Amino acid sequence: MHIPDGFISPITYVPAIVVAGSLLFVASKRIAFDDERLPFLASLSALSFVLMMIAIPLPGGTSAHLSGIALLAILFGPWSAFSAASLVLIVEALFFGEGGVSTLGINILAIAFMESFLGYYIFKLFEKKRETLGLFLAPLVAVVSAAAFIALILGLQSLIVSSSGEQLFFPFSISSTLPAIIVPHLFIGVAEGLITVVIYRYLKKNFGVIFEKEER
Repeated sequence: MHIPDGFISPITYVPAIVVAGSLLFVASKRIAFDDERLPFLASLSALSFVLMMIAIPLPGGTSAHLSGIALLAILFGPWSAFSAASLVLIVEALFFGEGGVSTLGINILAIAFMESFLGYYIFKLFEKKRETLGLFLAPLVAVVSAAAFIALILGLQSLIVSSSGEQLFFPFSISSTLPAIIVPHLFIGVAEGLITVVIYRYLKKNFGVIFEKEER
């Protein structure tokens, strides 16, 4: 799902960097780490890193991959998950070439922010009465929604042309990008939903008291 450099116009990625930076600043004020939960957050963030590095190329230059971000949000809260996932994306872009540096803002908004908050609140809707369904739907909806956001951003770039009518950035329209990106991520979302159910059940059974604390 990462967008590489060169696909997005400055008029798109500069505001995204500003918004993403502002949200990370807010996150730094909202989260409080403690000695009990920090090792678990670090371990699951490392899992997220590995999952996102195993990318399946998609037509047009982007990719599909698992992320584990909804699981992070469910266990640690959306702001903690957003911060951890953002750090993972920054490390991947700077040191491994997974996703562009100029597009970091967009990737952070789509993958880290949307998946964290959608995953968390979708789970909360089902937590009391249908927890397992919520665990499955949270990553599924979050992943597909983030993919749709990426597809829209990419598709809009085809409207940015030079004075001679030449397309300067990503050349494919929204009608092409939406199915090309969303359809594979439907399968990714299903797989992530199943993985989330399994890992959450295991962690709650064996370390449940660790995850009972809420973000401030």
